[in-house]
Amino acid sequence: MYKLFLLLLFAPLAAAQTLRLAAAADLQPVMPPILQEFEGKTSIHVDASYQSSATLTTQIQNGAPFDLFMAADLSFPQRIVAAGLADSDQPVAYARGTLVLWTRNDSPFRQLSVDTLRDPTLKTIAIANAEHAPYGRAAETSLKNLGLYDQLKPKFVTAENIAQTAQYVDSGNAQVGLISLTSALTERLHASGHYIVMPRDFYPPILQGAVVLKNSANRTAAHQLLDFLLSPAVQKELAARGLEPPH
Repeated sequence: MYKLFLLLLFAPLAAAQTLRLAAAADLQPVMPPILQEFEGKTSIHVDASYQSSATLTTQIQNGAPFDLFMAADLSFPQRIVAAGLADSDQPVAYARGTLVLWTRNDSPFRQLSVDTLRDPTLKTIAIANAEHAPYGRAAETSLKNLGLYDQLKPKFVTAENIAQTAQYVDSGNAQVGLISLTSALTERLHASGHYIVMPRDFYPPILQGAVVLKNSANRTAAHQLLDFLLSPAVQKELAARGLEPPH
């Protein structure tokens, strides 16, 4: 009887479903409340790993057991499709990212503008690794279109991903940083600094894409989460946190 009681007690826990999410670093300040909301509606728990899109792509190609991959652009999930590891023939665009120039409130650049990047007193600029992070590519492209890339390259403080880029400039390891709007809108950075949006015509659109993994044992749940992210209510939440609708 006692054993039966234990079986009944722990049956709901055993039946609880966990979804493994590989998420780009720019999603780290955005996703936790949305994933909590999803779990409340579906009873599906989501275990998220936040890293650069390139790092996550390599892990998936090497067999990491993720169910859903949400990248910071379309090119990395397209690699997963090309490798035959996705359950669809193209990624789903779920959001559009925005590149901003951010600095601390106590920095010498109180009147922040694109011309700040031309200021000779600027000594350090935080930027994400362009090989690993789509926001890093957008930052480099912006600087090249401004004709400032060669001049500023020696001043780069290069981070592995966009979350680390934000940490570098927030901690004072760089005077300014080219970071994601999702990072700039976090409570900490909103309080400690200010930003300007980089002109959108300086870099290609940062369309963020997702794919469900073919070998996932939770494909139905993964599609549920993706559909949830594309719902009007959640798209509005994403926009409030710095990710606009993809179209």
